[in-house]
Amino acid sequence: MQQPVKGLKRGLSARHIRFMALGSAIGTGLFYGSASAIQMAGPAVLLAYLIGGAAVFMVMRALGEMAVHNPVSGSFGQYASTYVGPMSGFILGWTYAFEMVIVGLADVTAFGIYMGFWFPEVDRWIWVLGIVFLIGALNLCAVKVFGEMEFWLSLLKVGAIVAMILGGFGIMFFGISTATPSAEVGLGNLWAHGGFMPNGVGGIIASFAVVMFAFGGIEIIGVTAGEARDPQRVIPKAINAVPVRILLFYVLTLLVLMSIYPWPQIGSQGSPFVQIFQNLGIGSAATILNIVVISAAVSAINSDIFGAGRMMYGLAQQGQAPKAFATLSRAGVPWMTVVVMGAALLLGVLLNYLIPENVFLLIASIATFATVWVWIMILITQVAMRRSMSREEVAQLKFPVPFWPYAPIAAITFMVFIFGVLGWFPDSRPALIVGAVWIGLLVLAYLVWVKPAAAQAARVAQDPSLSHR
Repeated sequence: MQQPVKGLKRGLSARHIRFMALGSAIGTGLFYGSASAIQMAGPAVLLAYLIGGAAVFMVMRALGEMAVHNPVSGSFGQYASTYVGPMSGFILGWTYAFEMVIVGLADVTAFGIYMGFWFPEVDRWIWVLGIVFLIGALNLCAVKVFGEMEFWLSLLKVGAIVAMILGGFGIMFFGISTATPSAEVGLGNLWAHGGFMPNGVGGIIASFAVVMFAFGGIEIIGVTAGEARDPQRVIPKAINAVPVRILLFYVLTLLVLMSIYPWPQIGSQGSPFVQIFQNLGIGSAATILNIVVISAAVSAINSDIFGAGRMMYGLAQQGQAPKAFATLSRAGVPWMTVVVMGAALLLGVLLNYLIPENVFLLIASIATFATVWVWIMILITQVAMRRSMSREEVAQLKFPVPFWPYAPIAAITFMVFIFGVLGWFPDSRPALIVGAVWIGLLVLAYLVWVKPAAAQAARVAQDPSLSHR
C-alpha cells in the first residue's frame, strides 16, 4: 500500500546534479557519433560543436532562470503551462517523455550489444530484460540512491575521456606510443587533408544533426529542481559549470583525435577510443572501451527513466496525465511513472527481433527532433515568462538569462534552423514526419480528453453539486 506523501523529497546535492547534467550529455554522441560528425565536416566539426554548445548553453540558462525562480516538479512542462498555455505544457511535457522513451529504447538495445562482446552465446534480449528491471528497481529507491549511482557512472565516463585526452597529448608531444601512426602526428593534421573545412559550409551544416543529438539530455538538470537541496544555489552552479566542461571534453577530445590521425581515418577502424588506446600499446583497449560504453548506456537508461518519470509526475499534478502518475512511495518516488517507463523500455526486447540495425539512425533522428522541440519550447517559455513580469520582478531574478533579449532570440532561430537541417537530408527527413505526426496526435489528445476534463473540473470547483451528476 503506497502511503501519501506531500511531495518529492529534496535528496539531490550539488555534486549529484552537476554530474547528472555532465553525464547525460556525454555518451554515445561522443564515443561513437563523433566519428560520423567528423566524416561530414572534417576538422571544422570543432566549429559545429562550439556553435551547438553555445546554443545549448542558452537553453540551459533560460531553463535555469525559470527553475531558480520557481523550482517545481514537472519543470519546463509546468512552466510552459503557466506562461504559454496548458496545451503548450501538455505537448512539451509529453514530447520530453517521448524523447526519453525513444532514447531509452536505443540505450537498452545498445547495452545488450555491448554485453554480447563478452557473452556472445547469451541472447541479447536477456541482457535488455535484466537491465530494465535493474534500473527500474534502483529508480524505485530514494532519489539519493539514483543520484549516487549517476554520480559514479558519470565519473567513470569523465575519467575515460580524461585518460584519452592525456594519452593523446602523450602521443603528440612526448612520442608515447608503441605503434607508428600512418601519418605525421601534430596540429598540422587539422588542415593537411583537404583543409580545415574540406567539405565546405555544407559539411558543417550536415554535422549539426549529430552534434545536437550528442548534447541531448542535458535539460534533465531542470527536471531535478523539484528534488534539489537549495535549488537557488545548486542549479546556477551546475548550469554555469557543466557547459564549459562539456565543450572542453568534446572540443579538446576531437582536437586530439584529429591531430593524431588524419581525419578520414577516424572511425574507419572501430571506435576512436580504441584507436587511441591501441596506439598507446594497451592490448585490452576493446575491453576498456566496453566497460566505458556499458557505463554510459546504464547511466543513460538511468537518466531516461528518471527524467521521463518526473515529467509525467508533474503532468499528473496539472491534470494532464493519469492521476496515478502522481502517487508517491514512502521514499518520495513517483513509483507508477517508473513502472510505466520500465514497461515502455521492455519494447526494446521486441525491437531486438523486429528492427534491423540501420533503423537506429532513424531512431536517433527522431530523438533529435524531440530534443530540439523541447529546447525551442523552453526558450519560448522563458521569453513568455519575461514578458509577463514587471520591471521590478525582472530586477529580482536571481539567475537571469544573459544578453536579453538578443541571445534567446538567436538561440530560437538556430533551433528552427536545425529543423530545416533534419528536413533537408534524406536520412533524417522521416524524423520530421514522425515528429509532426506525434505533435498532431498530442494536439488531438489535448482537445478531445484533457481540455474537456479541465473544463469539467473548473465547473465542479465552482459548483460542487455537479460532481454527482
